Amino acid sequence: MSTQRKAEFVEDGLSEQSVHDFLAAHPDFFERHSALLSSLDLPHASGGAVSLVERQVAVLRQKELRLERQLKELIQVARQNDVLSSKVHELTLQLLGAASLHRTIVVVEEALRSGFGADQAVLVLFGDPDAFADINVGRFFRVVRKDDETLKPFSTFLNGSGARCGKIRDSQREFLFRHDADEIGSAALVPLGDGAELGFLAVGSVDSDRFHPGMSIDFLTRLGDLVAGSLKRF
Repeated sequence: MSTQRKAEFVEDGLSEQSVHDFLAAHPDFFERHSALLSSLDLPHASGGAVSLVERQVAVLRQKELRLERQLKELIQVARQNDVLSSKVHELTLQLLGAASLHRTIVVVEEALRSGFGADQAVLVLFGDPDAFADINVGRFFRVVRKDDETLKPFSTFLNGSGARCGKIRDSQREFLFRHDADEIGSAALVPLGDGAELGFLAVGSVDSDRFHPGMSIDFLTRLGDLVAGSLKRF
């Protein structure tokens, strides 16, 4: 008669992932086993050892410092947005009181230079230059026909949607800022009206990082809508 050997049961050792999953599923484990918690030591970067509780306190402190920095950044952004909102409100009131196209353009230029700190700014309006010959506000105001060859460098922007920020091509800088082109490190191009139907606003800065592709364009979009709405009155 043959005997059959019973299969031996071999218990697999717990994997690190199993321990991780268990602790994740039972976050109160160490509360119920406080003695075990106080006996655990973790290696420290200095070569010594700290208890798990001390390590957790250190991690929480680092997290608190990180959250504090983030809070300060959010507060700073909120304050900047509050200042911008106040300036937009003031510009809106001034534009409402502008009784002519000439006065509207002057208000926009003054707001960009003094209120918003633009180093250079240009308002490009599409139309017949002869029809605006009586408006003289210096080099801030430029009237060109929409099919003018000088606008070819802006074709991608004009056919796109929304404002563009960052470094611009030499041909664009020279068209917009002329003698001051070499001083401009970055610029924002803001369409006026749907598909830039009226033209566009260009704001230049000597700071190459002042306008960059990753920045929010909400404020610039609102500024463009406000200026476009004011120009449409005339």
